[in-house]
Amino acid sequence: MTISTSDVVTTREAAQMLGVALRTVQLWVEAGVLRAWKTAGGHRRIMRSSVDELLRQRIVAIGETPDAEDVGSGQQARRYRVLVVEDEPALLKLFQLQFDGWQLPVDLVTATNGFEGLIRIGEKHPDLLISDLNMPGMDGFRMIRQLRNSPDFKDLRIVVVTALGKQDIADRGGLPEDIRVFTKPVPFSELERIVRTGIDAAAPRPRRTARAR
Repeated sequence: MTISTSDVVTTREAAQMLGVALRTVQLWVEAGVLRAWKTAGGHRRIMRSSVDELLRQRIVAIGETPDAEDVGSGQQARRYRVLVVEDEPALLKLFQLQFDGWQLPVDLVTATNGFEGLIRIGEKHPDLLISDLNMPGMDGFRMIRQLRNSPDFKDLRIVVVTALGKQDIADRGGLPEDIRVFTKPVPFSELERIVRTGIDAAAPRPRRTARAR
């Protein structure tokens, strides 16, 4: 099959079309979210149809209003962002209900598998990721490996909530030591403490004023 130049875009062009950072596009390419290959000279070429499909998914799946920091004068305080990746719809609804009940300055974003999770991470740059491991398509293990291999997201705080036991996790390659792992049912009281700690850590500290002498 012959591919014309109109069928492909560069990494930079894809970033402009999608409205994300260049490194985010590179992450999506490495994870298979965007279909691409390298030329003989080592330059990435991305299928335009892949970019168009991703744009379509965002229109259909996100259905979100703009973030507060993106609206108006930009002087509003940035809210803490949490992404939950979970394939059970009922559990996602429970997450939403619990987060709403905490009445915290949190924007909750959801995804149903690792593939969609990487898209949301590239778009939203969350402060905290809460993820299942066993999911259809791209599972949590692969998503986390992609994030830890990315310079932009390797320090993202990650919490895993899974039905898998320690041995099951070890048999599938394990997880980085800095990731906290909880066993289902979801320990919402623990997650609330983690979120509150994250909000406190992210809050701007008041400036100290010099004492009058």
